[in-house]
Amino acid sequence: MMDAISDMLTRIRNATAAKKTDVLVPYSKFKHNLGKVLLDEGWIKSLDVKEAGGIKNLFMELRYEVDGQPAISEIKRISKPGQRIYVKNMNIPRALGGMGSTIVSTSKGIMTDKLARQQKIGGEIICQIW
Repeated sequence: MMDAISDMLTRIRNATAAKKTDVLVPYSKFKHNLGKVLLDEGWIKSLDVKEAGGIKNLFMELRYEVDGQPAISEIKRISKPGQRIYVKNMNIPRALGGMGSTIVSTSKGIMTDKLARQQKIGGEIICQIW
């Protein structure tokens, strides 16, 4: 697997398209922190680390609205291994005009665009979600 973050985002995208209730992703510290941001922002319902046979996995329960529509309508990778996208705090793009979230990897950890602007720090744009 070349890009583990793209793999995680694709698994989430495919699970929401198939109306699955949960997603299992191979564990990494970065993906766990990314999952925490998704949980804090309300894009997913729960996040757990499960271990089976010495192999850790992230178990994410997806959130759906009362009418059955997924909370995540689109999730898009911005910075890729072949082309990293770094921005200053004032240049962080807003996802869907502020209705979505842009997730940024900063020197103080992974956070949303709103929090990065508040703390006045820039970083690498990981993905946008709405």
